[in-house]
Amino acid sequence: MHPIRRAAAWSKGIPGGRDGRRMLAVALVDRVGSGLWASVSVLYFTYVCGLSVAQVGTLVAAASAIGIAGAPIGGRLADRFPLTRVLPTVQLLRALASFALLTTDDYTLLLAFTAVGALGDRAASVLTRLYATRVAGPDRVRYQAVQRTVANAGWALGGLAAAAALALNTSTAYQWLLTGDALSFLASALLILRCAEPPSPSRTIATSKNPGPTARPANPWRDRTYLAYVATETVLSLHDAVFKVGLPLWIAHTDNAPHGLAPLLLVLNNVLVVALQVPLARFGATTTAARNLLVPLSVVFVLGGATMALSATGGPLLATLLVTAAAVAFTLAEILHATVSWELSVALAPATSQGAYLGVHGLAQSAQRSVGPLAVTAAIATGPIGWTAFGATIGLTCLIQHRTVRDRLARTPLSVPPITVSEH
Repeated sequence: MHPIRRAAAWSKGIPGGRDGRRMLAVALVDRVGSGLWASVSVLYFTYVCGLSVAQVGTLVAAASAIGIAGAPIGGRLADRFPLTRVLPTVQLLRALASFALLTTDDYTLLLAFTAVGALGDRAASVLTRLYATRVAGPDRVRYQAVQRTVANAGWALGGLAAAAALALNTSTAYQWLLTGDALSFLASALLILRCAEPPSPSRTIATSKNPGPTARPANPWRDRTYLAYVATETVLSLHDAVFKVGLPLWIAHTDNAPHGLAPLLLVLNNVLVVALQVPLARFGATTTAARNLLVPLSVVFVLGGATMALSATGGPLLATLLVTAAAVAFTLAEILHATVSWELSVALAPATSQGAYLGVHGLAQSAQRSVGPLAVTAAIATGPIGWTAFGATIGLTCLIQHRTVRDRLARTPLSVPPITVSEH
């Protein structure tokens, strides 16, 4: 088949139709912008704003802590207002926060603007995921795989563009990268405004003939099973810290593996996610399959930790091979966990409170960003035993999650009256 025809056929096969494809474009544009900024943000605050190392660290940590609230806030809003209005508003908020950073080098204002951006980032993540869940329907797992592939490709493109711009090593280059990040959010907002609102069981039209129910929707904060599930999700999400903190630090503090290996492993991670996310998604295409996938996922985590531990015992060549093998194992774990997490987080949530529940689920990733660096540095500090314990702990948590969700998934989904929206 001709490449153009093959691409057209692939595009038509994307769940969600035209709106599904438009949201993939949103994911691409958004992640290109994030790739531009994420790799240079610390350098911008250091060289352009003149902040010290301690100030930069405090700013990033404080803004991330404040941003945790973005996920549940975004989820709640999504259950009450149209997604195609809430999501563009959040993207505009992110754009304003990025543009505002260009206007000042005052530490307090930089902290405030960065915190607003972090709030918007976490909210946008949940809202985008919720839109994908609603527009793709029963094909949500496959759609998630495609969306994640596109997002990773966008992130890589943004990172490459940032690397090229940094070769100039000027303040203007940093400012243009931040401007590009802000413009990506504006472009995303415009694309979302062209999308139709997907059907939502949490919002119904009230009429004189059908006044609508008055019962309140389910509250995820009172759902012990879901909260326990989110707690295990925080642990399973630690694979993110392995690539952002663990592998670079481990390589930097060992004489066995070459230091130049660290960026190559990040590239390898992106390439594998782009290549394998869609093909492997079929193993978690149903709720039962996704839950069963937790068992092999636990094995992959254990192997990743054990391989990292062994990398400290050999010479340069063996260490390089073992660290690379560990990176492949943790990448595979990342891919499988993304599939499991997407499906179970939706399947465990009442249909009429998806926004609120997915907002609470988003806290797992937010909490991991704080706990993850501490966990991997502890593993590094204790040597091979630490990495072995790291992998084994996450593997055991996979099995705990497998048991935790069993009874809920075996029961009939919760039936909760929908929220009523007045007809105008």
